Amino acid sequence: MENKIIKAIQKINPTAEVSVSGEDINSIVWENGTTPISKADIEAKMEELQTAYDNNKYQRDREKEYPAIVDQLDDIYHNGIDGWKATIKTTKDKYPKG
Repeated sequence: MENKIIKAIQKINPTAEVSVSGEDINSIVWENGTTPISKADIEAKMEELQTAYDNNKYQRDREKEYPAIVDQLDDIYHNGIDGWKATIKTTKDKYPKG
């Protein structure tokens, strides 16, 4: 599992080189001359990333239930685009966008 603090730092500065002990924001070590980012900015980015993750739960749920691509292509071949859309719509209706 990716460290949430490091993920937030890398979203702010993709070239940042840091290490963190667990999930302790007070244990950040800025390496190789990386300019430190304020804890407030890191925490704000962490919250933003968590909100985006939470808001996209429907996508993760849908992904688990969609048929495999091979099966979807077979559905299109045998039932046409409209048949395929009907198959996919079942999952989309079950897990609507937030």
